[in-house]
Amino acid sequence: MDLFKHPLWHRQADITLVSMVVKINPRDTNYNKTKGWYLKYLLIWMGALFFSTTAMAQLEVLISGGFSGPYKQILPQFERSTGIAVTSLSGASQGSGPKTIKAQLAAGASPDVVILSREGLSELMAAGKIQPGSDVDLATAPLGAAVPTGIPKPDISTVPALKQSLLKIKSIVVPGSTSGIYLTTEVFPHMGIADQITVRVTERGSEATALLAAKEVGIAIQPSSELANVPGIDYIGPLPKEVQLIQTFAAAIVKDAKHSESASKLIQLLSSPIAAQAIQHWGMNTIQR
Repeated sequence: MDLFKHPLWHRQADITLVSMVVKINPRDTNYNKTKGWYLKYLLIWMGALFFSTTAMAQLEVLISGGFSGPYKQILPQFERSTGIAVTSLSGASQGSGPKTIKAQLAAGASPDVVILSREGLSELMAAGKIQPGSDVDLATAPLGAAVPTGIPKPDISTVPALKQSLLKIKSIVVPGSTSGIYLTTEVFPHMGIADQITVRVTERGSEATALLAAKEVGIAIQPSSELANVPGIDYIGPLPKEVQLIQTFAAAIVKDAKHSESASKLIQLLSSPIAAQAIQHWGMNTIQR
């Protein structure tokens, strides 16, 4: 289509483009040349506008499993209300291997926001990976236990009851992140059962619950937020307070984030009262501010 012949352009009228007004005479021998110049300029201008707007409307988040339930529930509202498209990547808060958030950042990942346990975030802050003052606590989650759907729930209400239940079940799965490190290095040894049970350690909490749902293990112990509302498993409840670890999950802006303003908007929503219902739905507790 010849844009200059479209009714909107009115070949006999003044053509205004980006605050420039030029009179084009269709009988002028330079008409085609002038028309081509303006068309080229218009396309460049429109392309620049499109790509700059697209670039501004992007955000990348690297998140661990502990807060992923509330995050996924709230994210559509954020994208609708801001027009910001979010790319979500996953990684473990702590542990070893290439799937941890720390390892992914070291390997060149460049998210704008990280969401993980406070313990994992502290490591990133110490390594200079986080914008100072950008970290915000979002929610807390106690350690809990779950069994495959249909299996009678064991008694874990006291430390002696928990010990007997674990010795009876024998096959246990924990994630290799913050909670798993705590359980395998402190809880199980202090209970005197470390050499009497079989503990499978997975890189991610979702892998642990998948094993549990498939009945490849008898019980999973990890943050309650990773056990609530998961198909194929039944949540028993929190561990006794004597062996409990209340994890705080927090968000922060990465030091070299490309979209800090958008990152701040997301963190503001996730830490606002609007997020409370989603946080509680996933077995977590809101932060008292």
